[in-house]
Amino acid sequence: MPAQPAPVAPVAVLVVTWNSAAVIPGFLAALPDGMGDLPWRLVVADNDSADDTVALVRDLAPDAVVVQTGRNAGYAAGVNAALGAAAAWDGGYSAALVCNPDVRMRPGCAPALVAALGTALPDGATVGITVPLLYQDGEDAPLHSLRRESSVGRALGEAVIGNRRAGRFPGLSELVTDPAAYDRPTRADWATGALMALSADCLAACGPWDESFFLYSEETEFCLRAGDRGYATQLRPEAEAVHLGGESQVSPRLWTLLVLNRVRLHRRRHGAASSAAFRAAVLLRETSRAALGRAPNRAAAAALLSSAALRATPGP
Repeated sequence: MPAQPAPVAPVAVLVVTWNSAAVIPGFLAALPDGMGDLPWRLVVADNDSADDTVALVRDLAPDAVVVQTGRNAGYAAGVNAALGAAAAWDGGYSAALVCNPDVRMRPGCAPALVAALGTALPDGATVGITVPLLYQDGEDAPLHSLRRESSVGRALGEAVIGNRRAGRFPGLSELVTDPAAYDRPTRADWATGALMALSADCLAACGPWDESFFLYSEETEFCLRAGDRGYATQLRPEAEAVHLGGESQVSPRLWTLLVLNRVRLHRRRHGAASSAAFRAAVLLRETSRAALGRAPNRAAAAALLSSAALRATPGP
């Protein structure tokens, strides 16, 4: 009797929720078509939702593993809790798909992302993280989801001429706005973390996500750390998803957290002089926008001027 092939380990679909009852049904409804013919299992890490999120998951996805953290632990802590649950499976998992609950995968999205993991690149790096084309709901053009690592020059470029205009010049903005970059497989320093596939090898080499970033910059830090270890982040344009998010653009509290975590991350990876210059450049951007009456920028500028605020940013 011929030997039976070993079973293929499933893809671990990891979702972190917090008061996500309004969006989780749509995520679950799109999941089967998005996963295609991949074997997969769902893990939902819930950060102490006060609404019906957990009840909805148990009703709509009874086979899902639900991990209740018991507190609003932050996005990275939720990812780590979900990864811990998947690691306990018999046979483990072949790759992990880290998802926001307000993402809607289009058909065949996940197979395209997972298939590209492990690809060897000409410089010797290996693709360890893949991301799809992301669309805003109702929009035809993809979002600019690819990023370059922060630098003083890029922060100054964004402060003086704005990140979208500066994005055409690699030395003047973190944002990648070249349309051609979104038409082909494109390597980036990091990418928006609403939906990303990670190889098991990349996760093993990098270890847990950094929980000191309560929200924002956690995916940046992980992608940069993966790059340090030879695992590249790559856009796969044949994979598509819709992202319903965007609250950080209007909420002073969330925008402030985003800005402060950018400064904290830069400080971790660069020397004192570069960190001071980067903070000054970011402050220039926020104060110039605050002068136009924009409340999120005014709140961020005030926080940047406070050393205590910068030290206290891990959580709200």
